[in-house]
Order: sequence, then C-alpha cells, then structure tokens
Amino acid sequence: MNLLLMAVAPVMVIIVYIYFQDKYEKEPIGLMIASFFLGAIVSILIVTALYFFTGRFIPITDEFSVWQQFIQAFFVVALAEEFSKYVIVKYFNQPKKAFNEPYDGIVYAVMVSMGFACTENIMYVLEGGYQTAILRAFTAVPAHATFGILMGYYMGKAKFSNNRFKLNMAGLFLAVLFHGAYDFFLFIRFIPGISIGAFVSLIIGIILSRKAIKKHQEDSNFKSLEDS
Repeated sequence: MNLLLMAVAPVMVIIVYIYFQDKYEKEPIGLMIASFFLGAIVSILIVTALYFFTGRFIPITDEFSVWQQFIQAFFVVALAEEFSKYVIVKYFNQPKKAFNEPYDGIVYAVMVSMGFACTENIMYVLEGGYQTAILRAFTAVPAHATFGILMGYYMGKAKFSNNRFKLNMAGLFLAVLFHGAYDFFLFIRFIPGISIGAFVSLIIGIILSRKAIKKHQEDSNFKSLEDS
C-alpha cells in the first residue's frame, strides 16, 4: 500500500498544481477525472497496440547502437506515447464547450498525461520498490507533465485559431521532441555520463512549461472579467 501511495502521490501533486494555476475559470471536475482515466486506460491501450507493431517492424538488434536507440526513443516510444495522449485531447477534450480558453489545453493535456504517468508509475514502482518511487517522483513523472504542458499549450492555442491543424501538430511535435530527447539520453547510458542529458532536457522542459503556463494565464479570455 505504501508503494502504491508513493507511485500516485507525485501525480496528484502535479494535478493539484496545474488545477490551481487555472486562475480565472476552473474546469469541471468530472471532465478532468474523465480525462485522467482516459489517459490511464485508453492511452495505455493505444500505446500497447502501437508497440505491438513497432516491436515487429523496428526491432532492436544491437542495444549498443546509438542510431537504433535514437529510433527507439523518438519514433517507437515518444511518438507512440505522445500520440496516444494527443488523440484523447484532440477528439475528447478540444470539442467540449468547457474548453473555452487557451489554458484549458494545458489542463486537459496534463490530466491525460498524468493518467498515463500514473498507470506507468504504478507498474514501475511496484516492481522496483522505494528507490524507484523516489527517483521517478523527481524525473519521469514531472517529465510527463512537461510533455503534457508543452503539447497542451499549442492545443489550447489551436482551439481558438484558424491554423488549428498546424498548432495541434506543433504541440504533438514538441511533446515528442522533448520526450524523445529525455528517453534517448537514458537509452544510451552505455556512454559514460551521457544520462545527464536527460536531466538537462527535463530542466529545459520545466522552464518552457512555466513560461507556457504564464503566457496562457496572461492571455485568458476571463482575465478581464476577473480584474474588472
């Protein structure tokens, strides 16, 4: 039970943080919960199906090949996982009436991402124990949050733009880019010291995420109503 709590706790902390950063018009709790469980279940199922095919068509034949690990990180893992989240935000969240300001893209993308991260984290932590729980609480879980924020920033802009396709694709691309970079440096840990690149990419992602949150807060459709 303690391991389960440790696996879920960092996910909940991030959700609460993102929720309270929504300063002007909070999202319906029911819709947020639905998004979380879609990420926790449907997103995982989509990824599993994609892994089934990519595992056959893009196999790892040399685990010490930097090029194969690059393909694995960006096109097998990152693209599959971020696409699975993107599909839910695009077809479930974006059409909703409650999605009525740019920041909502961040809220829903993070909820879906945290659903995915929660399921993934539980599996890793129950297998790896307390050390894994502590490590992932400060690395993998925040990383999934940053991927969600970066994706959601552009998907939030897309909802209110005539260039919806381009902005949605920009969100997906940025999430895949940072996810792929994070995983790539971890996958090539056979090169001494290279894993530090994962933490550098995470720090950059966090910095950009904070800027994305602040920008959408400033651009909120409801800010003028709150200030008046």
